[in-house]
Amino acid sequence: MMAINRYRLRALAKTNKKAKRTENLLNNLDYLIGTILLGNNLVNIFASSVATLLAIKLWGEGSVMLSSLLLTFVILVFAETTPKTFAAKYPEKVALPTSAIIEVLIKILKPFVWLIAKISNLILTIFGNKHQNTNDEISSEELKMVVNNAKPIIASNYQKMLLNIIDLEKVKVEDIMIPRHELISINTNKEDEIIKQLQRTQHTRLLTYETSSDNITGVLHMRDVVNLYAKGKFSIDNVLGLVSQPYFVPEGTSLAHQLAHFQEQKRRLGLVVDEYGEVRGLIVLEDILEEIVGQFTSNQNESINEIVLQKDGSYLIDPRVSIRELNASLGINLSVDKAKTLNGIILEELQSIPKRDVSIKIENVLIDIVQTTGSVIKLVKLTKIDPS
Repeated sequence: MMAINRYRLRALAKTNKKAKRTENLLNNLDYLIGTILLGNNLVNIFASSVATLLAIKLWGEGSVMLSSLLLTFVILVFAETTPKTFAAKYPEKVALPTSAIIEVLIKILKPFVWLIAKISNLILTIFGNKHQNTNDEISSEELKMVVNNAKPIIASNYQKMLLNIIDLEKVKVEDIMIPRHELISINTNKEDEIIKQLQRTQHTRLLTYETSSDNITGVLHMRDVVNLYAKGKFSIDNVLGLVSQPYFVPEGTSLAHQLAHFQEQKRRLGLVVDEYGEVRGLIVLEDILEEIVGQFTSNQNESINEIVLQKDGSYLIDPRVSIRELNASLGINLSVDKAKTLNGIILEELQSIPKRDVSIKIENVLIDIVQTTGSVIKLVKLTKIDPS
């Protein structure tokens, strides 16, 4: 009863009466365990009494010790170890057929089991142990173990997706957002610059602002601009009329919650803002989906060679790459608790603006500063160190 797979039992219970009866028994563990223990101890004590009486009658009082040892061996082998080991290995074969017998015994012994349970709880209460309801909920780590152990059933690619879905609650929007300095924006007050910006942009979405780049007024989708041009209605006023109201996302929102918000709001992107309302970056629905299924974009313009393998086994890396992406690509384990990018973790470690040819060791990786421009790190070399 205890070894049976609860999830498989729940599935069988939909069509199998024996499984449904077994599930009902397991839902009331107090009476199930109480009845089994009562019956088990009753039979063992009764067998001991009968064996003692028979030994005295047949061989005298001196044989009591020998009969006790013999009975102990018989009970351990034939009534405890062998049947319980078999039942633990094949729980469904044993639990489902015997559930009917146990159900009848529970009904017969219910008053005695209730009395024993009350006395036991009273004794526990006297010693300061209060009865608490057990929490049957499964944690995310336990759920991940279930998925990992389901390899023969679930294909490896689907298994990875399921694990990524479980981890969505741990990942925050700022972990995968496009940083503010990488966003392209246009000033709606300067009409002469709008045309130039639209002509040379390679992005599908542009931010719009008035006066200051911190004063974001909306988002412009280039698809709408192209449709406007195809209809012969292209003008600055019509273009500005396509600007949609910005949708703001608080910093610290988990990807699981944000995915639900996108679905509820019927949106595909949002501007991540900090506690002061300042824009930190852009979160896009496609990026959240890529966290689940992996990268699926085929647009070469959106693909940047941020990590380049060298002949000596090291990597030349754009320090703007996110630590999560770096960990996943190289199989390393840099901390993501504070800094979100490789550049951030370098600055956090050095506590100063590094110069070229500076080397630092973080965890099991060696990082060399290859190229800097002013106060900005442009290129680093990363070498994985063998822990052995």
